[in-house]
Amino acid sequence: MDRRTFLRQSSGSIATTLMAARSAWAADPAALPAGARSSSLLASLPGKQPLIKRSFRPPNYEMPLDGFRHAYTPADTFYVRWHDNVPDVSLADWRLRISGPGVQRPREFTYAELIHGFEHVEVAAVNQCSGNRRGLFSPHVPGVQWGYGAMGNAIWRGVRLKQVLESAGLGAAALEVVANGADTLLLTGPDFAKSVPLWKALDPDTIIAFELNGTRLPVWNGFPARLIVPGWTATYWVKALVDLQVVDRPFEGYWMKSAYRVPKGLFGPSGFDSQDTAQTSPITSIRINSLIVDPPPGARLERGRRVDIRGIAWDGGAGVRRVEVSLDEGAHWHEAVLGPDLGRYAWRQWRFGFTPSGPGLQSVSVRAIARDGATQPGALIQNPAGYHHNIVQKADYHVT
Repeated sequence: MDRRTFLRQSSGSIATTLMAARSAWAADPAALPAGARSSSLLASLPGKQPLIKRSFRPPNYEMPLDGFRHAYTPADTFYVRWHDNVPDVSLADWRLRISGPGVQRPREFTYAELIHGFEHVEVAAVNQCSGNRRGLFSPHVPGVQWGYGAMGNAIWRGVRLKQVLESAGLGAAALEVVANGADTLLLTGPDFAKSVPLWKALDPDTIIAFELNGTRLPVWNGFPARLIVPGWTATYWVKALVDLQVVDRPFEGYWMKSAYRVPKGLFGPSGFDSQDTAQTSPITSIRINSLIVDPPPGARLERGRRVDIRGIAWDGGAGVRRVEVSLDEGAHWHEAVLGPDLGRYAWRQWRFGFTPSGPGLQSVSVRAIARDGATQPGALIQNPAGYHHNIVQKADYHVT
């Protein structure tokens, strides 16, 4: 979609924007800074259900809380995240180029050649913006003030990046794979390009996807093809992919060298050694996390009537071992019932039932534990860019 079409089709939806009901918020608006509160309105994009607008240009829209009720996030409710203009891509003209000093035979594929020339595979995986929940940081930090909804879970279908790269002949000096999309700059600034280490590019679960939950990728989510890097935050999941360069030295583009970085060692090894410096590391793996979905925080519960607290839990690929719920501010923890295991990179639904015994405020806390032993922390780990907000969630309900 070109810029003019986007503005024309979106302006009418923005003009009819409605304030979100409490059950639709992706985060308690009182916890967000004033700027994010004023933009926390449900707005429509062409082909999408109403989402929470965080910015109009570039389009950044998050999913309301009720979208998390689905095991797999429907395409029309999947969140939208762009740094630049959303590209207007013609399938007839689209090409994927493979080049760089790390390949022996540069290649170029049409859309038909890509989807018919390689084995099709599927991977269920959470796509989570690196800055998800940034708006909940205290003190607040700069950046898009996301609530809980800059993420979704889907079955991605495509072809293995490994096979595509190997068709060009990988050289012994190959170190990183630099991915670039068809998006164009809004005004000025660095081109949005990202690199992944060769080991991650060759992982059989890293794919070039052209379908989301069995349907063609929406324009808003990377049509016609995007990179899927399961277990890692979505900054690496380059949309509208058109170029892959295999390089023999660390890529120094702005979005690798300067942005999307955390203090080195703050969250453990990055797994991306060629991009580590003495001071910082690139943000990579998703941290263990959980979310209460139903009833929405702040809802009224009936005394003496059983209620099922439901939610989701996920991590960067170890898998969820268990979810625990506390009804007394963390003094005692009780194990929740886990739903089906949809795959190591997918989120897992859970539920916990209890009967409120008296009127007043009832707090419910939830934490997830991964199979590798990682557990949600009780205190926020501060960092300048507001990444990895995964503290134990506490929701308050009113019992009447």
